[in-house]
Amino acid sequence: MLQIGVQTKNVVNDREPDKGFAILKKAGFACADFSLNGYLLNSSIYKAERNDFFNRTVSELEDFFRPHKQGAKMAGIVINQMHMPYPIYVPNGNKELNAYLWNEVAPKSMQICSFLECPHMVIHGFKLARLLGSEEVEWQQTEKFLDFLAPMAKEMGITLCIENLYESIVGHLVEGPCCNVHKVVERIDRFNTRYGAEVLGFCFDTGHANLVGLDMEKFITTLGHRLKILHIHDNDGIGDLHQIPYTFTKTRENKASTDWDGFLRGLKTIKYNGVLSFETAPVLSAFPEAMKEDVLRFIASIGEHFAKIVDF
Repeated sequence: MLQIGVQTKNVVNDREPDKGFAILKKAGFACADFSLNGYLLNSSIYKAERNDFFNRTVSELEDFFRPHKQGAKMAGIVINQMHMPYPIYVPNGNKELNAYLWNEVAPKSMQICSFLECPHMVIHGFKLARLLGSEEVEWQQTEKFLDFLAPMAKEMGITLCIENLYESIVGHLVEGPCCNVHKVVERIDRFNTRYGAEVLGFCFDTGHANLVGLDMEKFITTLGHRLKILHIHDNDGIGDLHQIPYTFTKTRENKASTDWDGFLRGLKTIKYNGVLSFETAPVLSAFPEAMKEDVLRFIASIGEHFAKIVDF
């Protein structure tokens, strides 16, 4: 049966990471999505603010994360994916900030990923279509960044994973980078052929897909083997809320806002054998602290339900 995973955010802390990983294991998770993006927040990056976390040397970063690595192993949790801080490029941002994100944060994130023996690194594509005039030119800029990291990814055995994003335009949410699955397939295949290795794959995000109305089943079946990891979460179709699946309905008759049936059919069709990973960290801060483990167990039980349907 497929393994179940969830974010470490709001569960695993830096003081006693072993206790957090033990909680995940007890709740029914076998894998974790390590929340590396929590060490340099997107809200800070967009304000051109940065802390000194990534100023550390690689050796210092490894020392910092060694207790996390040991805690995960003691608990029997596999860190199967993580998220690079984002955005890694700020449109109209100052040159110093963008150079720091590209030359310091990105490669050191890869070093951390390798140290934690994590096989997948999620990267947000650059949101530049409206600034540069086309989606094609936007992708060219993202591809330059991927080319920068690809040799490191190949050497470390890491697959960089781009994901379907949304864009906010004058208060409206519209398709962002990587929402055209046919272009995604062509680009991933071309990229991997060039490097002679699976250095690029895809992370399908259910919440983002729901926001812009993607056909989940069609998208996933078109992706096929290129789909490496998942971000599973729910919303009302209006905001990127990162809530528990089946939370929102369209009508009083309880028709789900998100097409979970289509999502699961797609995974079953392609014989998906990765982790069913939930990106639901905000949920844990919505419930009382005393209920955290109960909520985690509930999320894991949904994963188990999904796994029974997708299993082949």
